[in-house]
Amino acid sequence: MDMFEDDTPGPGGNAHEFTVSELSGAVKKTIESEFGYVRVRAEVGRVSRPRSGHMYFDLKDDRSVLAAVSWKGQVARMQVQPEEGMEVIATGRMTTFPGQSKYQLIVDNVEPAGAGALMALLEKRKAMLQAEGLFAAERKRPLPYLPKVIGVVTSPSGAVIRDILHRLRDRFPVHVLIWPVAVQGQACAPQVAAAIAGFNRLTPGGPVPRPDVLIVARGGGSIEDLWGFNEEVVARAAAASEIPLISAVGHETDTTLIDFVSDRRAPTPTAAAEMAVPVRAELLAWGADMQARLVRAQGQAILSRRQRLADLARALPRPERLTESARQRLDTWGERLPNALRNGVSRRRIALSEASGSLRPAALRARIAQERSRLNDRAAQLPKGLTRGVADRRRSLAQWAARMRPDTLHRDVARKRRDLEQLSARFAEVAQRGVDQRRDRLEALDRLRETLGYRETLARGYAVVRDGTGAVMTRKAQAEASDALAIEFADGTLEVGSGAASSTHAKPSKPTKTKSAKPPPEQGSLF
Repeated sequence: MDMFEDDTPGPGGNAHEFTVSELSGAVKKTIESEFGYVRVRAEVGRVSRPRSGHMYFDLKDDRSVLAAVSWKGQVARMQVQPEEGMEVIATGRMTTFPGQSKYQLIVDNVEPAGAGALMALLEKRKAMLQAEGLFAAERKRPLPYLPKVIGVVTSPSGAVIRDILHRLRDRFPVHVLIWPVAVQGQACAPQVAAAIAGFNRLTPGGPVPRPDVLIVARGGGSIEDLWGFNEEVVARAAAASEIPLISAVGHETDTTLIDFVSDRRAPTPTAAAEMAVPVRAELLAWGADMQARLVRAQGQAILSRRQRLADLARALPRPERLTESARQRLDTWGERLPNALRNGVSRRRIALSEASGSLRPAALRARIAQERSRLNDRAAQLPKGLTRGVADRRRSLAQWAARMRPDTLHRDVARKRRDLEQLSARFAEVAQRGVDQRRDRLEALDRLRETLGYRETLARGYAVVRDGTGAVMTRKAQAEASDALAIEFADGTLEVGSGAASSTHAKPSKPTKTKSAKPPPEQGSLF
């Protein structure tokens, strides 16, 4: 009897009362027994991949939706990962989830069975544009590092533009131009394409500044909501843009055709603003940090090299220390040399004795006979060889004699004579120049000698005072204690005192050449 059948005639009979858990278990058992292994053909809807590694997704057709789940181990074994819009054949078993009173399909494997209508159209457009080279990496232009003007193509009333402006204001305030467009519906694609083309038509330096970078932004949504950015007209407008373009359509998991043709793709509109400009505070901090690092590096480099130089100076050994080991080795080898010589002589004497023991008169006679026979053979061949050699050299001499003519020798001698005369002239010129240079240098040194001599000092009004013995006096007390003084001027010596100074110590005066008869200025004397 089926446990779900009611055998009572009406209300208030003997019907079995189930608990919620019993009823949920009975339903679970019934579904699992009836649909233990099934294959379902459907289109993949929403896909969720939490951090646990499990995967939750929907299988749907035009009328119903079936919840599906694949555990972490099953996901790892799948060769094809389900994505939204794919038409697949899912294989698994039906079960229930009593906690939410819902049934679901535990999927073991997923096989592609085609694509949905929208996904098929999207893949067709994507393949066509890729074949034309619009997705090529070499077409991507680098973003300017510090743009002055940023153009934003988005809805003016959504949260996207507020997020972009807030992020730009926090990072690096710049001039922002907003081109309002519809971000979904039939008007989305033509308006977005017109906005991109309109920004590119702006003249640099005109009344409306031309943006340095463009941002096309929209919030997240379903594939139907984002379909305007999958239109061919939008993709071609983005590819034709001369201004670098950042696409920020949808959330991180959403992908549209404009993402493939744009120069950079941002996962969110806020991330697009972060890509467009750097952080001003970070730039200032970086500049200050680089300046500080440069100063520290220079200081550290100077200190390091100064310390290194000091260490190397301390580490340099004395010259005698460098030769200590070599001197010690020389002494060691010098002590070992006499014994080595004696041992060598002994070994060679023994070897000579062993070799002389093997010598026999018969062997010597045989060797002498053999060498005599070789000598006779060579003596027989010698006349022929001499005759042939003389003939060869006679022919060579005749050839050289034919080549050597008197006129050739005369021309060669004349050329060599001219070269010799030129070299002789150059040598004479160099020698004379050297003599002149040395004469000039000698005269300059002589003038310097005369200038530095003490007689030039005497000519400027000074004098040298000597005592009776001819010794130079430099103190007043010495002059007062001396009986006789000899004062040497530029034009002679004056003797002062009771006794005459020794003539042998008086230096003869040397006449000084003066340019005029004017007496020297009074500059004082040495006494």
